[in-house]
Amino acid sequence: MKKTYEQRIASLEKKLAEAEDQAKSAKPAAEVKAAPATVAVTPAASASARASGFNPEVSLILQGQYKNMKDVAERGITGFVPAGGHDHAAGAIEGINKRGFSVEHTELVLAANIDPYWRGQAILALADGEVEVEEAWFQSLAIGHGVGLKGGRMRSGIGYLNEQHPHMWDFADAPLMYRAMFGEHASYAQDGLQLKWLAPTPVFLEFGAEVGRGANFPGTDRNKNGAGAGAIFAHIGGDIGASNAWRAGVSYLKTKASERGAHFEDINGAEALGAFTGDSATWLADFVWKWAPNGNPKYQNFKFQTEYFQRREKGDLTCSDDEGVGNTCDPLADGSSVTSGYKTRQSGWYAQGVYQFTPQWRAGLRYEQLDSGTRDFGANAANLVVDSYRPKKASAMVDYSWSEFSRVRLQIAQDKSMFGITDNQLTLQYVMSLGAHGAHKF
Repeated sequence: MKKTYEQRIASLEKKLAEAEDQAKSAKPAAEVKAAPATVAVTPAASASARASGFNPEVSLILQGQYKNMKDVAERGITGFVPAGGHDHAAGAIEGINKRGFSVEHTELVLAANIDPYWRGQAILALADGEVEVEEAWFQSLAIGHGVGLKGGRMRSGIGYLNEQHPHMWDFADAPLMYRAMFGEHASYAQDGLQLKWLAPTPVFLEFGAEVGRGANFPGTDRNKNGAGAGAIFAHIGGDIGASNAWRAGVSYLKTKASERGAHFEDINGAEALGAFTGDSATWLADFVWKWAPNGNPKYQNFKFQTEYFQRREKGDLTCSDDEGVGNTCDPLADGSSVTSGYKTRQSGWYAQGVYQFTPQWRAGLRYEQLDSGTRDFGANAANLVVDSYRPKKASAMVDYSWSEFSRVRLQIAQDKSMFGITDNQLTLQYVMSLGAHGAHKF
């Protein structure tokens, strides 16, 4: 800032000297003496500009939709434990149950440099009568040597889509794999610390590690000292010619759960509550390819992205009566339960492509599939219904953007994520951004 200030003063002094030379030959001396007064306001203006540089950047994201789909009780993903626990009265995953018109997602973003060494950002999600802190973190600016430190509540750096907020998505909803991994919000965030290192290499090479509370699904809040979850990730990327760029990555998330509740049915169709205690480990791999003629994406560009995950969980599952009427876990409804070993290995992937064929219009396709995989319920396999299934979904979208701040999107999808149900869906969505908004990541 000091260097910039000195350069501006030097430039103004040079212009002033030139103006004085011209004025001496064409104007009376009295008028020439008045000219230096313009320089007197420069330091104050510069100080004002310097102070305003620390004012918060404020933006508001307005996002809503109209959705037409089937009315499915307890909507979820067959073969996968829902993140909504056993409160199934409003649906296993409430965020995807809303039909008709809805204000889907509203975000208030506050961000600014704290000083030359730190930057801070807070993102508040606004819902009907509620405010949720989605992110609230500080980030280093001056450690150097490619090292970055972030602390607070943040979206994890695992995978590709996880760090992106809903208004950045290319489709109206998140892929099935993110909903299966992390539930309604389709992302993993936690309170903790993140350390990144950008290697001084010709290609983009980034390594990161995180430790945190681990309270969110697939973990639970265990109210203990220390860290409840940890993650590591690595990304590599680069350019191929002037028109192509790519990035690939691999990530690993390890967390623990204590009596993580989920709704099941017993073999007689009665309600049952399963409580899992154990370890959850998730691997992710991601790849992104972007094309734009001569590196200019304004008029035409294409993006292909795909991600794959595999999750393994191991521990104990306790089956109990959920309604006090008696089931195979508690036939006498006297408060008894059955605990046995529990082990699963599940996976899934998606692939999508989005083509911008004019400055305002884009179109895209996405296909996704999950695999409920192998699941060992131990002794509880004789008590609970265990469905094996491969949920899948296909989506097509087209959107129009008046500018980088306003977009409307039409999406159609055929959802087969629930066994025996084919749900043909139509979504009309708007995304409007007000105020200052930083550039999105690659």
